[in-house]
Amino acid sequence: MVRLRRGYADGPFGQIHFWDGAVGKPLVLVHQAIMSANEYDHVFQPFLTRGIRPIALDLPGFGLSDPPATPPSIADYAAAIPALLNALGIERAAIGGHHTGALVANEAANLYPDRISACILGGPLLIPDNVRQALIDDIVTREKAFRAKPDAAHMVEVAKLRERYAAGTVSLDRITEYVVQAMQAYAMGAYWYGHAAAFAYRQEAPLIALRQPTLILTNTGDMIYQAALEAHRLRPDFAFHAIEGGGIDILDQHPVEWANAAADFLQGVDY
Repeated sequence: MVRLRRGYADGPFGQIHFWDGAVGKPLVLVHQAIMSANEYDHVFQPFLTRGIRPIALDLPGFGLSDPPATPPSIADYAAAIPALLNALGIERAAIGGHHTGALVANEAANLYPDRISACILGGPLLIPDNVRQALIDDIVTREKAFRAKPDAAHMVEVAKLRERYAAGTVSLDRITEYVVQAMQAYAMGAYWYGHAAAFAYRQEAPLIALRQPTLILTNTGDMIYQAALEAHRLRPDFAFHAIEGGGIDILDQHPVEWANAAADFLQGVDY
């Protein structure tokens, strides 16, 4: 597993931590909640091999980035993107995101069209209101109530949940890394911020507003796979690629296919 060069940029809520591949055509990668830039560990090398410069940031309150003082919106998270590009001296870059990160990518592309040349949406979130409310009642409520427990029982809870999602397709060592990433967000006080912002974000209008070349990158085993199909129905002009199987951990389950699908798309984009 290749490790990129670390760096920090001054962002809207303090310092933003990032990993930078240093060479190639720049692609900013935005992680899902409640993880960090390390979600992309296993796609860094495939991107570099394809001549793409991966730049993965920790969203504010996740990983090693400073947290916002109050719960942010998706637009607040998106404000970290031009700050990161400025710090790296990059005028324009492609952007890609997974789940919550896909929403941030969508919003950043709309808010900063002069800085974003192409967009990769790894799991858009077009869902009916009843499903949205069920997710809020389940995930956000549970995350708001999350507290440290004796004998690290709270960490065991996270590990069991992630093992259930992975269904034996991800190593226990990697599951441990997922737990560490979640605990970083908990230590920052931002544990529930990402999902709360994601489920409050209504992506239909922002999706329709996108003017950059865009790829919808999904997998058939993703719990929000149907939302990707709906996004493609709304924007049939977008490129579309579905990896067979997998789940929410597709970047570890099929990293090379994920990276190659993104790289194939970017190969046809002038940026």
